[in-house]
Amino acid sequence: MQKWYQIFQKNTGLNPYVWVVFYILPFYFIFRSTSTYQIVIGIVMILVFFCCYVLSFQAKGWLIYFWTSVQILISITMSLLFGYVYFSLFLAFFIGNIRNRVGFFTLYTIHLIATILTVNYGFVSKNPFFITQLPFVLVSVVAVVLLPITTFNRNNNDRLQVQLEDANKKISELVKLEERQRIARDLHDTLGQKLSLIGLKSDLAGKLVMKDPGRAQEEIQDVRQTARLALKEVRELVTQMRGTRLVDEMFRIRQILKAAQIELHLDGDAEDINLSLMNENVLSMCLKEAVTNIVKHSTARECWISVKPNATELVVSVRDNGVGFSGERAYTRGNGLRGMWERLEFVNGSMDIKSDHGTLLTLRVPQVLKQPGKEAGI
Repeated sequence: MQKWYQIFQKNTGLNPYVWVVFYILPFYFIFRSTSTYQIVIGIVMILVFFCCYVLSFQAKGWLIYFWTSVQILISITMSLLFGYVYFSLFLAFFIGNIRNRVGFFTLYTIHLIATILTVNYGFVSKNPFFITQLPFVLVSVVAVVLLPITTFNRNNNDRLQVQLEDANKKISELVKLEERQRIARDLHDTLGQKLSLIGLKSDLAGKLVMKDPGRAQEEIQDVRQTARLALKEVRELVTQMRGTRLVDEMFRIRQILKAAQIELHLDGDAEDINLSLMNENVLSMCLKEAVTNIVKHSTARECWISVKPNATELVVSVRDNGVGFSGERAYTRGNGLRGMWERLEFVNGSMDIKSDHGTLLTLRVPQVLKQPGKEAGI
């Protein structure tokens, strides 16, 4: 429950001073009575009503329903004795702020039935107070019907909005975590092996420097070349972190396959796609890893790449006529294939590997449409 003094300004958008009118009106109705006994009873009921109203906002559990029930009884009594039906408006606002769905609908139904029966009784008994303020009474009945539902739905929407913001923050943290894991995988693939090689060759060169200087010089030259290659791959990794377009990756693939004397057969247009920047970047990195595996491990002479978009996903297949490998070893063949699978899983994509007279790798990513304004940082 909210604090009682916040309901008017924050939840209804109305200035709280407007409601001073409703604080004064019950006294006006009471003092129209000629009986001192009724006046005293009326003042006591007004004071009790507002005390219960404040307590109901501060109460928890069953006390909320107890104080609300007292207010409903006072509202019925004030309507029958003095023709004052406007306490029903206070109750309508309060009931709309009850979070428990069962409690809300129970009190809402009781309050609605009580108000309608009281008003009908006033008209049937030809109460002059009801007759003279007919338009305002009808407005109050409409408010009793609509205000609780409106307030209840608005509060639910506010809570859902807060939950959505929390969920977005968690997703943002998960994206950061996944990015750190991706960088760790890429650094492992790029630097781990080469740094180990550099360490081994440096130790070997240190042992050979006195026994076989010529061999030691060769090992030092290998260390130098390995260090340069590692530096080059780190630079490429930093470039990939900025995002890779599929068209640019296809251009590099043509160069790599041409240098490896592997003939490329391309089916489809890499420019004719409509993916989000994240999905396109993930697909480009996976495609690069797939072609790198072909060049390093397949001994293939031809490579077929197919790019086929459809209504729900983009399917990219990479096939070669190399030696292939056992399907059982597909996802345990180093961090390359496992890293591809993890990246695709992060964007709700998938990967399928078949090896029969070569290897067929099928990559699928959802067709999450790019949003130009957001992708450009607008």
